[in-house]
Amino acid sequence: MQNVLAFEHARTINWKNVAIISSFHILAIPVFFTFSWANLAALLVGNWIVGSLGVGLGWHRLLTHRSFKTPKWLEYLLTIFGTLSMQDSPDKWVATHRIHHKFTEKDGDPHSTNAGFWWAQIGWIVWGTAQDHDAEILKKYVPDLLKDKGHVLISRFYYVPIIISAFILFAIGGWTMVVWGVAARVVLGWHTTWFVNSLSHIYGGRPHDTGDLSTNNWFVAILTFGEGWHNNHHAFPTSARHGLEWFQFDMNWIAIRIFKRLGWASDIKIP
Repeated sequence: MQNVLAFEHARTINWKNVAIISSFHILAIPVFFTFSWANLAALLVGNWIVGSLGVGLGWHRLLTHRSFKTPKWLEYLLTIFGTLSMQDSPDKWVATHRIHHKFTEKDGDPHSTNAGFWWAQIGWIVWGTAQDHDAEILKKYVPDLLKDKGHVLISRFYYVPIIISAFILFAIGGWTMVVWGVAARVVLGWHTTWFVNSLSHIYGGRPHDTGDLSTNNWFVAILTFGEGWHNNHHAFPTSARHGLEWFQFDMNWIAIRIFKRLGWASDIKIP
């Protein structure tokens, strides 16, 4: 039986994750020899759709913290966008982040920086259990998602959307667009998301006394569409807005405000 203590920093190689991470990094190598403006557009637009709308806004602010509400069709769409990140299934990702908030920098935190930068960045993925949660952990941390048949279906077949996206990009721009729009985009998304776990718990300002090491890191905020204002987030976890000052650019918050104007977002929580 797995419990949160299983996230203590065991040094057992997770070969499944090593294989997936290595494969995508290898497949992304041709990006250095196949530049075109169309390929770059596929990378950047895809990174916004997946990293901002999918992971940051959808999986994080909506599913994990329920900082706002949307119609079900939009909630499912944002969740599907997030699956293109290849950061495991939505239910496991949300469970991991809720565990992180419960045990930040303590025993049980899956990617605590107490074990160093590299553990928080990628070590927790390639050693130990990472996000391989059993049914008991999921029932404890994501009961809301398990009760929703739509989310159960998306989590079960989370790998299907990226396969479909690869065929679409191949039809548009050939194999090089698949390299840029799938492989390179996934690798970029991995490392920028993991920067929130690592850099945003080591470098940056701490205007709020949150009892942990979370920081506001402008560099990570730019790369992650606002998720790098992490000390703000730990101070107000259910806030839909992370960039609380006028100079703290928060693209995900702008998207939520646009959704509100369109009638797609309601019950928006802010400090």
